[in-house]
Amino acid sequence: MTSIGPFAGQLALVTGASRGIGAATAKALAAAGAHVILVARATKDLEQIEQEIFDAGGTATIAPVDLAEADGIARLATAISGRWEALDIMVINAAAFPTLTPVWQIDPREFNNALTLNVLATQALLAGFDGMLRKSKDARLIGVTSSVGATPRPYWAAYGSSKAAFDVLLDCYGQEVRNTSAIRVAVLDPGATRTKMRAKAYPGESPESVKAPEVVAERIVTLLGEQFSSPHRERVNQA
Repeated sequence: MTSIGPFAGQLALVTGASRGIGAATAKALAAAGAHVILVARATKDLEQIEQEIFDAGGTATIAPVDLAEADGIARLATAISGRWEALDIMVINAAAFPTLTPVWQIDPREFNNALTLNVLATQALLAGFDGMLRKSKDARLIGVTSSVGATPRPYWAAYGSSKAAFDVLLDCYGQEVRNTSAIRVAVLDPGATRTKMRAKAYPGESPESVKAPEVVAERIVTLLGEQFSSPHRERVNQA
C-alpha cells in the first residue's frame, strides 16, 4: 500500500467501480493513499481504472464479480479476508436501475434484479464484511443512495422502493454497530450527477448541465475523513 496521503496504509473496497461515481471514488481514494479493491462485473473496465490508478501513483486490486450471483459476495469476502485482516473503508455504490414505468406496468424481471442488487446484495455485503470492518480501528461505510428512496415520485416505484430498503438496511446497521464497534455508517445522496444511470433516466438532458462524478467522489473522500455521527445522511448539491 502507498505511504502518502490521509488514508495511507488503509484498505478500501468500492463496488460499481468500473465507471461513474464508483470509478471516480476509487481513483480519489487511491490518490489519498488507500489501497483500493475495485469491484464490478466488467473485467476490462476494471483493468482500465486500475491502470489509471497505477499511472497516478496509487495502488489497487481488481475483483471482477457479479454481486447479484448467489455466491458472488461470499466468494469475494473469502478471497479478501484471506489476503487482508481488516477493511477500513467500504463504499457501496453498485446499483441496478429498472425502467421507469407506472407501478402496474413494472417488469417483474427488472424489479427482481433491482431488489437483488440494491437490497439483497447490500445485506450480503454487510454480512460478508462485518468481521473485517470490526477489525479496523476506524472503519467507515458509505452507501450511495437516491432521493427517490426517501421522496417517492411517479414512475420511479421500482427503483425508489429498492433504494428505500437500501437506506433502511444501512441506517439499521449503523445503529446496531455504533456502540459495539468503531464502524461509522453514512448514506450519501449524490444528487444530479453525470452518469450512465442519469442519462438513462433523463435522455434529453444535457450532460454538462449536471455535476461530474468527481465532485461526488471528492465529497465522499472528504466525508470519510470526518468524525461524523453514525448513522449519517447527506446530499451532495450541485457544485
